[in-house]
Amino acid sequence: MVNDVVDLTLTKPRSRRASIKRLRKWGAGLAAIALLLTGFLLWPSSPRDLGIGNRLLTSQVLPSWRDGDLIVLVRHEERCDRSANPCFGAPEGLTVVGTQRAQALGKAFIRLGMEGSDVLASPALRTAQTLQFMFGKAELTSGQQAICGKAMGDELLSHKQPGRNLVFVTHSGCIADFESTLGFPRAAFPEYGSALFIRVKANGKFETLGLMNSQAWAAVLKKL
Repeated sequence: MVNDVVDLTLTKPRSRRASIKRLRKWGAGLAAIALLLTGFLLWPSSPRDLGIGNRLLTSQVLPSWRDGDLIVLVRHEERCDRSANPCFGAPEGLTVVGTQRAQALGKAFIRLGMEGSDVLASPALRTAQTLQFMFGKAELTSGQQAICGKAMGDELLSHKQPGRNLVFVTHSGCIADFESTLGFPRAAFPEYGSALFIRVKANGKFETLGLMNSQAWAAVLKKL
């Protein structure tokens, strides 16, 4: 009997302490999971969609455009070698549908007013054709390689004139690279003809204003 009492006295407190420790570990683990989930939900996945509602009108896009403070990254239109649609010319260029959509996209920008804007394209055929059908001219970067990667922001600034917007036709991968540097590493892959609007602040820093997909322009322009 004495041994039984001793055993109970020794084991019960030890078991209670172990249970408390386990509960604390579980609680800490649950708190860590909740924190990760909260961070995942709050972390911005993609730039703001300017084609929804009146976002283009309520954002800073239009006043910044008038002031010549914007860089707009436009993804080229539909490339032929990745489509079943008829080619306009060489396979590495656009489809016929792509040329038509580029023309419509150019009209949307012209509606905004192009007097205070410069246009430029990456040297690939599909980007040059997109710019040609948008604005009737193809001003290309001097290098043979597309402007991409971590230094993309500095290179874009080197092409932007003070007080003038820069519309730059480029590639989805380059836009994705730049979105990552802007704080959107999990952004949705840019669509054909999408336009990412970025404001260049007085200190040279970038502010992402939002993204306009090509199919949204028709409805948005009716509100201007």
